[in-house]
Amino acid sequence: MSSPAVESLRPLKVLFLTRYPVDGASSRYRVYQYLPHFEALGVQCRVQSFMSQAMYQLSFSKGRSLRKMWETGKAVLRRLVVLAGYGRYDIIYMQRELLPFGPPVIERFLRWRGATLVFDYDDALFIHKPSRYNPLASLLRSPDKVRQLFGIVHCVIAGNDWLRDEARKSGAQAETVEVAEDTVRIQPHGPHTNDVPVTLGWLGSSSTVKYLRLIEPVLVELAARNPQLRFEIMGGGEFSMPGVPWTLTPWSLDGELEALRRFDIGIMPLPDEQWANGKSGGKARTYMAAGVVPVCAAVGYNLELIDHGRTGFLCASHDDWLQTLHRLVGDASLRDRVGRAAREEVTRRFSPLVQAARLRAIFDTLVARARP
Repeated sequence: MSSPAVESLRPLKVLFLTRYPVDGASSRYRVYQYLPHFEALGVQCRVQSFMSQAMYQLSFSKGRSLRKMWETGKAVLRRLVVLAGYGRYDIIYMQRELLPFGPPVIERFLRWRGATLVFDYDDALFIHKPSRYNPLASLLRSPDKVRQLFGIVHCVIAGNDWLRDEARKSGAQAETVEVAEDTVRIQPHGPHTNDVPVTLGWLGSSSTVKYLRLIEPVLVELAARNPQLRFEIMGGGEFSMPGVPWTLTPWSLDGELEALRRFDIGIMPLPDEQWANGKSGGKARTYMAAGVVPVCAAVGYNLELIDHGRTGFLCASHDDWLQTLHRLVGDASLRDRVGRAAREEVTRRFSPLVQAARLRAIFDTLVARARP
């Protein structure tokens, strides 16, 4: 789908229905960061998040089931109210499902009523992963619903080619739009040096910090070999690892930028399983955008994102992890070279403006097909 000239674009009205507020990484990267670019491309945007800010924060707490049920009920009502005006929009853009539970009844109704539906996903949602904090949410989730949606919507927007191909297997028209990264918002790392303690960092959430356990022996040995090495986790909640002196920093949008300025090396361990194929490299790409050297599991999309030895490092064994990290800790010039190449790669391949223009072109094609 080619991008039309900006001056020829007719105004479009798009209702973006996200799962999370802007604090939620998947919604921020898949929708919110594109909004100013969409507006410049003639797309009139309305965004409605299923989760309010309060509900999003509540989702990370254990227990409190009654409060969670109350907030979920309010969220459903808010979504139904905004959907009552579906006819005002050229496109209904769903970042994940309209509702996180139940069959896709509303989606079928909207399709029957002539709404043009787009389903965006950047994770293997058709593989069941239980919620760490909300067993009720795990019970209500249906991976089959996602595959049903592939056959209902007009277009699936996937975060990587593997996700795209999985949607196509279910009969969907699907396109890959890789996650963009804003190198204007994320400033480059200063020159790497060993004149101050080197920081090895991990950026994520309390639901994914468990993957650090996959390389725990490596990190313990690395800490023992390098007593001056600084370890930092941003966004992982309460976490500890005997033998590794982690500094824990709560996540915030501005705090993320400050943490990236502190990080010298960013790590991304993942299990070698099918679910990992659905990951779209967000953590690694953020490290790269900041000029932080990414060291990542050699699985899934990471193999496409990272040019091993030039824009980052891919590790398949504990020996790979230990040797790579130990070398990087001691070699500031290597970190500097790879960090600069990584940022240049992200700037070239993952511009938010370019990705927004690609989405605008897809919207135009869908709207043209929907016209009588």
